[in-house]
Amino acid sequence: MSLPPEKASELKQIIHQQLLKMDVHGRIREVLAETIREELAPEHQQLSTEDLIKALRQRGIIDDVMKELKFVTDVNEKERTSAPKPSTHFVDREPPVLKKTNIDPTRRYLYLQVLGGKAFLEHLQEPEPLPGQICSTFTLCLHFRNQRFRSKPVPCACEPDFHDGFLLEVHKESLGDGSKMVDATTMLSICDPVHMVLIKTDTFGETTLVASYFLEWRSVLAAENGITNIAVELLGVGTESSVSVGVLNIRLEMYPQLNKMLSSEITSTQFTLERQKTAEKERLFLVYAKQWWREYLQIRPTHNVRLVKIFAQDENGVNRPVCSFVRPLRAGRLLDTPRQAARFVSVLGYERAPVIGGGGGKQEQWCTLLAFLCRNKGDCEDHSNLLCSLLLGFGLEAFVCVGTKAKGVPHTWVMTCGTDGTITFWESLTGHRYIHRPVNPDDPPLVEQPKPLYPYRTIGCVFNHQNFFGNCQPSDAVDVCVFDLHNESKWKPMSGEAIKSVCPPGATSSVPPFPPLCASAIDAAVTSNEVELQLRILVSEHRKH
Repeated sequence: MSLPPEKASELKQIIHQQLLKMDVHGRIREVLAETIREELAPEHQQLSTEDLIKALRQRGIIDDVMKELKFVTDVNEKERTSAPKPSTHFVDREPPVLKKTNIDPTRRYLYLQVLGGKAFLEHLQEPEPLPGQICSTFTLCLHFRNQRFRSKPVPCACEPDFHDGFLLEVHKESLGDGSKMVDATTMLSICDPVHMVLIKTDTFGETTLVASYFLEWRSVLAAENGITNIAVELLGVGTESSVSVGVLNIRLEMYPQLNKMLSSEITSTQFTLERQKTAEKERLFLVYAKQWWREYLQIRPTHNVRLVKIFAQDENGVNRPVCSFVRPLRAGRLLDTPRQAARFVSVLGYERAPVIGGGGGKQEQWCTLLAFLCRNKGDCEDHSNLLCSLLLGFGLEAFVCVGTKAKGVPHTWVMTCGTDGTITFWESLTGHRYIHRPVNPDDPPLVEQPKPLYPYRTIGCVFNHQNFFGNCQPSDAVDVCVFDLHNESKWKPMSGEAIKSVCPPGATSSVPPFPPLCASAIDAAVTSNEVELQLRILVSEHRKH
């Protein structure tokens, strides 16, 4: 929403020249003198701003200035005339970065401004970057109710110069109410937070997840004039989830302004009730999960070494049910087929969560989808969760599998069940697919058994957004596993109602909503032509030598 500094100074210069040309200052002085002489009694020495504006408007000076001060010509006017523009006309020199936002006057908007950061102490010693010098940058990514935004990159510093505005549309989801303007009471019931993810990009283009924060925006509903300023303390991720990274100064404003503000008591009561309701649901699910686990161990004591993963930690160190990391995700026209989805997920970078110190241990960190997409890389669990979500969006019966690869290395992959009972494994890191043909251990030795091509050795459980099954077959080896998920002697299910109580779409939940996928900013045809041209030049240069 903000102009680059050089454009802002240019704009100021244009305004200053125009004001000098019209001698606005001289005319204002005359009006002031006249107003003080004629309209005010001698005892009124103080002039209010309203008095001055009223006097200027009555004499038509403000209208004159606004008429003369024309920066951008109307499109139709451009077509009618081809007169050369003055040299200071910056709109024509380069295309505007920001498009004009169409604001629907019947909708309600939340204008979120980031007014800078402070106390990013890790970057205290970093020198001020020179003009044109490549330096590490911070980028802030936002997601709110199916809308995604990204700030301009700013140089990493102790006080990063964030100055960006984001217009978030607040709308109802029920049919028929889409175009009606929501009131304060309805907005209070919208418990979706604004998910903010801070990404650091170093000089080599490598990205790091710095912080992930869920902003409770509804405090603005009780703020005076519908405007509030908040200092948001960002905490680190993974092992540093209790360490402060820095503070962002944020300003929230409702547009158009609310006719009737809520009282702070009403908003705080709503927040307390929501927290209590969520905490109670999570407590009941934990009680249920413990009981389920006890029953699972009673089937066979050796089950306690199987990889049955009911909870996982997100980037903020919060324990969440694994089913909440998966949700049907429609890619629209961005991805045409499930195989394209597998290719897309495999292209995202693979990086294990960083561990401080040695020992070779694996730091567990299942990222929320926004953090994974913005960082553009993640662990095998992040890839599997995204691929499973996309395959569910295509209407396939998909599950994330938790098990091991060779040498007992923990791993996750995706499985789909065909209508004819065919089981297909999808490796999310490579996009490869494998048909599962189980080995029957009861067959006589002379019967030829299929040789598995997949790299998976054992499987402990499978899950998606609605189901969770623990493997209770005598062996957890993948090659002898039978994937008849409805046979409770082979797979122990969790209650669908219990999963639904803590995983969306359901009632109030602490689980963040899924962001939509965004189209690539790169024009594939243009880029491929440029790459081809560069290759031709390099080949011809090589042949010359």
